[in-house]
Amino acid sequence: MQPPEARESVLARGLDQLGLALDADQQARLLAYQDLIAKWNRVYNLTAVRDPAEMLTHHLLDSLSVVLPLRRHAAGRPLRLLDVGSGAGLPGVVLAIAEPGWQITCVDTVGKKASFIQQAAAELGLRQLRSQHARVEELPPGGADVVTSRAFASLSDFTRLTAKHLAAADGIWMAMKGKPPTAEIAELPSTLDVFHVEPLQVPDLDAERCLIWIRPRAAE
Repeated sequence: MQPPEARESVLARGLDQLGLALDADQQARLLAYQDLIAKWNRVYNLTAVRDPAEMLTHHLLDSLSVVLPLRRHAAGRPLRLLDVGSGAGLPGVVLAIAEPGWQITCVDTVGKKASFIQQAAAELGLRQLRSQHARVEELPPGGADVVTSRAFASLSDFTRLTAKHLAAADGIWMAMKGKPPTAEIAELPSTLDVFHVEPLQVPDLDAERCLIWIRPRAAE
């Protein structure tokens, strides 16, 4: 296992490369969250990534890479965010640590994963973070400003299953993807507008990442 100093250094360097300022308590919570994933992974299959160094880059830094884009979208207002197919809480738990003023709900169909997120929220003191064990389409309609996913489903399924959870006024979808999914974008209905495909550069991760920003198309 990496010595704590090495993890702290890698995280601090990654935050610097992302242009993201998090205080010492937030950084400590991120590493404590990584430790919780590793602990639960010994019994439950929360994530296929088990190497501590890979977990830091593939999970923490990858999720942290969307904080500034979401802040830009929020423009100073607190967000209500629904994280669909959250798994071990990625990116939802990471966002809750980075932005304590945002209301975040993580949804997953696997009970142990939903229980893990609930436990992480309790141990890390994330009072604004909720966990739901459910199929997202079975949840009552909500008013999320942003519905997000990370490797949850195709864009068409993602938007179809979660449309009722968007805020009526200006809710949007933000999907975390690897390479720009050209075929998936082409399959979206004409009622939806992919208004931005945003490339991401994740520190220490030699792989393409992007965000797909989608909103309902305004009626003509």
